[in-house]
Amino acid sequence: MSRRTERIASTMQRQLQALIAKGLQDPRIKGMITVTSVSVTEDLDTAVAKVSIYPVERQSATFHGLRAAEGYLRRELGKTVALKKLPQLRFEIDESIKREAGVLAALDRVREEREAKEAKDPESGDAGAVPDVDNATDADLERPV
Repeated sequence: MSRRTERIASTMQRQLQALIAKGLQDPRIKGMITVTSVSVTEDLDTAVAKVSIYPVERQSATFHGLRAAEGYLRRELGKTVALKKLPQLRFEIDESIKREAGVLAALDRVREEREAKEAKDPESGDAGAVPDVDNATDADLERPV
């Protein structure tokens, strides 16, 4: 992506988020909508806006409402983004935040299981511990062979 298309994408993302935050008339569009990224093709023909929608229960209806408002939002963007021809706007749901939340939840479960295991058997908790290198002596860092 060239520097120009990056600047256009960044400007479109900010303006699109501001338009959505002001509110749209479609009753299907409810919840917290975040424009996570906008990518513009090199020929400036298409702009793909990735959105994250919460709550998940309203995601489908809100997404359909946003798709229906693509023309209106493009027209409003044209008033603030100074381009001769504004790219066609297309929305996609950004699943990366949900995947990230799933990974963080899995890491929390592992941490809780490890803490529960260490609480039951406190001696086994130090077996795989890494020595404190900053305060260790040479004898502490030697491994038995």
